[in-house]
Amino acid sequence: MFDPTQLRTFLAVAQTLSFTQAAHRLGLRQSTVSQHVRKLEETAGRQLFLRDTHGVELTEDGEAMLGFARTILEANERAAGFFAGTRLRGRLRFGASEDFVLTRLPEILERFRHDHPEVDLELTVELSGTLHQQLAEGRLDLVLGKRAAGETHGRLVWRDRLVWIGGERLRIDADRPVPLILYPPPSITRARALEVLERAGRSWHIACTSGSLSGVRAAALAGLGVVPHAQGLVPPGLRALPARSCGLPELGGVDFVLLHGRRATAAQEPAMALSRAVLAAGDRLHRPM
Repeated sequence: MFDPTQLRTFLAVAQTLSFTQAAHRLGLRQSTVSQHVRKLEETAGRQLFLRDTHGVELTEDGEAMLGFARTILEANERAAGFFAGTRLRGRLRFGASEDFVLTRLPEILERFRHDHPEVDLELTVELSGTLHQQLAEGRLDLVLGKRAAGETHGRLVWRDRLVWIGGERLRIDADRPVPLILYPPPSITRARALEVLERAGRSWHIACTSGSLSGVRAAALAGLGVVPHAQGLVPPGLRALPARSCGLPELGGVDFVLLHGRRATAAQEPAMALSRAVLAAGDRLHRPM
């Protein structure tokens, strides 16, 4: 009933909330993306997206379609692999940003290992900036993480906003330096936070530096300060702060992308398979556990 090609296009739009970005990710024309979505809506008999000059949003039926689309595409992928008669093998060095520690990424990796038991998957969890360096040095084959503002490399998984987050009782005094809880360099969110504060002429001091999400979360729960963080990945117990009422500048957007190693290795096919799995389930990465 549902065309897998149209479902892939739907997922790309749902994850990027942009017909333009979905077209770029899929290597299609924007008119083709619009056509795929229109035909899928005709097949379903429901409107899946709300579109206006401000952007794209999923309707309630669109949210429901997400689960069905993932299930259908995952079943197609497994069936294709089974009847192709080929089993992926090799060593795959995969790097994931600290941002995904508390998401459903483990479920995606568990399914990948179940479907490809002969792939030796090695997982590295680090800051996005560090993962970029390790990929460039040939120490990783595939990376899922943030890219810096203005960069265009990588395959977009989804686009989010950076917000200031903190504990439920935290209050920021507009007349005092902003207490910051940050990852160490080369953290992308650290660089962005310091840049916008300096540009806004807002004084600050670093209350805590931690290389792990658990450390950052613990400091924020203790009320030590604010954290620049992706809106869709706010850890449990913390909340987005109203930036204007706290006198904090806007942090802007952030892209989460997949990046492949440039060198031709035996890990290319496993990396492509894991890349497809992440893209198919990408919207689950920024939804509550």
